[in-house]
Amino acid sequence: MDKISPKLIPLSWLYGLAVGVRNELFNLKILKSRQFDAPVIGIGNITVGGTGKTPHVEYLIELLQESCKVAVLSRGYKRKTKGFLLADNATTMESIGDEAFQVKQKYPEVTVAVDEKRVDGIERLLALSSEKRPDVILLDDCYQHRYVKPGLNILLVDYNNMINDDRLLPAGRLREPASSRDRADVIIITKCPATMKPIDFRVLTKTIDAFPYQKLFFSTIDYKPLKKIFPDKGVDVKSIDEIEEMNVLMLTGIAAPATLHEQIAARTNKIRMLMFDDHHDFLPKDIADINATFASMPEPKLIITTEKDEARLKSIAGLSPEVRANIFSQPIGIRIINDQEDKFNKLIADYVRQNSSAEVVITKHEEEHTPVVEVKKVEEKPKVISFEM
Repeated sequence: MDKISPKLIPLSWLYGLAVGVRNELFNLKILKSRQFDAPVIGIGNITVGGTGKTPHVEYLIELLQESCKVAVLSRGYKRKTKGFLLADNATTMESIGDEAFQVKQKYPEVTVAVDEKRVDGIERLLALSSEKRPDVILLDDCYQHRYVKPGLNILLVDYNNMINDDRLLPAGRLREPASSRDRADVIIITKCPATMKPIDFRVLTKTIDAFPYQKLFFSTIDYKPLKKIFPDKGVDVKSIDEIEEMNVLMLTGIAAPATLHEQIAARTNKIRMLMFDDHHDFLPKDIADINATFASMPEPKLIITTEKDEARLKSIAGLSPEVRANIFSQPIGIRIINDQEDKFNKLIADYVRQNSSAEVVITKHEEEHTPVVEVKKVEEKPKVISFEM
């Protein structure tokens, strides 16, 4: 749990008052929330960064994309454009932001769009031609954007920073009071240790104290093979398990780098760290620091960064040939644990089925053990079913 700043608690009270008034205006329907006649799944949190939104969005993409036309809509944080923008394979990271760019690079067949006004963005996506119109829209980081009311609202809570023990900004990391979890249809406790025991699940279940209408799940990070960012020649490493005898420069610009550090530290104690703020724009001084730090490290050595940082590092100039030849990103996914993966996948499939003209069947690819959703179109559209918040 991050340290709470007692001196800032009075400011948190003022912040909480403003948030409370805004939420009450929505509760009283003075400010309007829009629902759509299409499956809209929201994935968000009530803390500042670091709960694993992007890997969970990617899990849903992989679950649905084989048979559904999936669209991902985000605001495109720190992008250098405004308004609605529909990404294509030539779109730059600066145009749509690092997270949306990462998704488009990994899933080029998925529709990726950005719009700071989510209502307008959804309307634009649903107005696409029948060939491009999505069967389901995933809203990335939308929990506070209450002008849209998703049909299925998923709240992510970091196992390492439980909301019950936190305070509102700026004393803590909460964007909203912990009671705002009541708006969620699904709560996922993320970044759980893969070795959790039954008693641990029971303790967390009691801590969250979900309502009967809410479904509670647990996920853990799944580390994929390391990915070389640049095609230059250099050290050849396939997995994070191969770094035991190496000197590692850990380079991050994300909100919560501790989990990656734990993975590296479990394999080697020869670690140097360069950590920047979340969504950091790398300046010439930063590039010089990266080059100099890596040059000063003894062989054998490599750099490990994150997929989000990869999106920004690939587009900047000035990295030394040595850095370019030896920098890897650590792709991650998520796994639903506690024997609940099938239950979670069925919940998603049922929601899509009930809210679209699709008959959804979960299948398994035995060679990959990857759950996917098979969609079969039906002639009549069933009645739209939405979850009450």
